Amino acid sequence: MARMHTRKKGQAGSKKPHRIEPVKWSNTNKDEIEKTILQLAEKGKSTSEIGMTLRDRHGVPDVTLVTGKKITAILKENNKGLKVPEDMRNLIVKVLDLTKHLNKNKNDLHNKRSLNNMVSKIRRLEKYYRREGVLPQDWKYSTQKAEMLISR
Repeated sequence: MARMHTRKKGQAGSKKPHRIEPVKWSNTNKDEIEKTILQLAEKGKSTSEIGMTLRDRHGVPDVTLVTGKKITAILKENNKGLKVPEDMRNLIVKVLDLTKHLNKNKNDLHNKRSLNNMVSKIRRLEKYYRREGVLPQDWKYSTQKAEMLISR
């Protein structure tokens, strides 16, 4: 797949091995994994950080194979889910940092363009998440709302 804002081709990435059943060397069970996910979420970890911690420290290669649910679904069931999806949240944090930089450096044209590109990515994601029902239909991105969402 091609890059979004350039004429370059995309970079090929590695794929997870196709597995139908959990690996035998992983000795954790479903309840332990869900407890650790909730504990890590209370500490303020994002879903990707939770997944990496489970993989590296607890020996869980894939949460969905063991529990049958994704990390976001487990968090949503226990009312610990995020208001905004993680990929959109990361983009909003980048935009806020870049606007602070551009307030100090008004003539930085390269970063003005990258700010424009990031905002358009956020708007595209917003459209997708509203269509899929993840965000409410009246949700709209704005800089003031972004600062309140990220500050929690």
